[in-house]
Amino acid sequence: MATDRRIRAALLAMTLLGGPAVAQAPLSAIDWLDSERQTRTAAPPPRSAPRDEPPVATSGTRPEVEVVPLGQPSADAVGLLPMSVTGLPPDLWARSEAATLGGLIRRVDLVVPAMSALMFTLLLAEADAPEGSGSGAPLLLARLDRLFSEGAIDPGLALIERARGDSSPELYTRWLDFALLSGGEEAPCLALKADPSLSADLAERIYCDARTGDWDHAVTVFGTARALGQIDGRDGEILARYLDPALSDGESAVSPPARPTPLEFRLFEAMGEALPTQPLPRPFAAYDLSGNSGWRAQVLAGERLARAGALSDNRLLGLYSDREPAASGGVWDRVEAVQDLEAAIASGRADLAGPALVRAWPQMRSAGLLVTFSRLFGSDLGTLALSGRAAEFAERAQLLSSDYETVARDMTPRTDLMRVIKAVATGSAPAEIPEDPRLSAVARAWQDATMPDTLSELRKAGKLGEVILRAMELYASGAEGNHADMTAALAAFRDVSLEDTARRAAIQFLILGDEGALR
Repeated sequence: MATDRRIRAALLAMTLLGGPAVAQAPLSAIDWLDSERQTRTAAPPPRSAPRDEPPVATSGTRPEVEVVPLGQPSADAVGLLPMSVTGLPPDLWARSEAATLGGLIRRVDLVVPAMSALMFTLLLAEADAPEGSGSGAPLLLARLDRLFSEGAIDPGLALIERARGDSSPELYTRWLDFALLSGGEEAPCLALKADPSLSADLAERIYCDARTGDWDHAVTVFGTARALGQIDGRDGEILARYLDPALSDGESAVSPPARPTPLEFRLFEAMGEALPTQPLPRPFAAYDLSGNSGWRAQVLAGERLARAGALSDNRLLGLYSDREPAASGGVWDRVEAVQDLEAAIASGRADLAGPALVRAWPQMRSAGLLVTFSRLFGSDLGTLALSGRAAEFAERAQLLSSDYETVARDMTPRTDLMRVIKAVATGSAPAEIPEDPRLSAVARAWQDATMPDTLSELRKAGKLGEVILRAMELYASGAEGNHADMTAALAAFRDVSLEDTARRAAIQFLILGDEGALR
């Protein structure tokens, strides 16, 4: 049941991300992944295939041979989203090198939510393993590392659970890290107890022994390791206090590390010295949503994860709406503004919704959540007769929502910015290319631009996934002011049939840049 819950939660989050294909993902897609995979069979080779090379060797060099156990698919092919959902082909990764893909996945900067949605689609896609996978699943590890860095803990756990045939220590380490931040470390701890070869980390083994109830063994291993100098310093102190809380009585607090591991984070909590997650990297924010933190911590964590696309819009709205704020200033002003707007929209009164929107818009802009806000309220705002500043905000919200094309068709733009957005949202170039370099960079992608020759060559070689990742790199470069790269990136997305992604990315770049809310 826990596995089903995580998988459905992962799919729900991805469904609401606003990605190009995931937006239509059925919640039951994962239920038939196994049977779907079994129905796919490769066509047999011809009975007498022609030979394209002479039957002699040209070198005595021993060829590189990739070894994969017979009958066992590579863990690199594991995914949560089938091809029928993503629209991506099965050979998405197959013709690229695993090391090249892994490097791109780990380093691509996600500037706007459209790029985050596309990245999550790639990370969770089911596709054939790339070249160089072997039995180490390097692409899966890179995907998991990126999911972890974005704070997507539940999707990461679901992906690991689908790759459980791979029992490598590298995969186990990631499994435990994800589980520790989800509050569900019992399963990996039981696995480690059954197979100690999964981890050589003594701290992990001691913690898991204690976590599964074998305190005597945990104490014995700890005592031996400490006597041999295998555990000392801060790690030795926090493990000692974890195993015997009485040691903390009257003692000064242990200084926390600047960047704790998930295990250190949980050990500090177990000692009664829980670390605040706000100064820590984004993955730790996920732990605040496990039910052990106060409302303010949950809202702040939810905002951090929503900015990365790792939390669904409705989940964030649920956090905002949980109760009445008991204070003012900072996050509470944002909570109150969202609650007031939600109530005003529900009343159907434009005279209440207009002022509420004018208050809420700058609050969400300062939080970097304008796209999330727009996906939540854009459609409803379009039904109200707003005027002045409120009407301008409502129009932008609708353009940042999934209704962007319908809204754009009815627009009467009065500025170059809105003329370019109207054209792009409807899939065309504006009648005149503006002189403004940002507007021109976007508009030209719908005029006569094509993807760069380097990406075109990769596309011809069948390296679609690599093309998409490199186009995402170009987009990030373009957002930093390299306008030719922006044109190239948007043209590349269009050339590989990611038209919706190209439009959303262009609109978000223009509106968020104009708002000063571009990441």
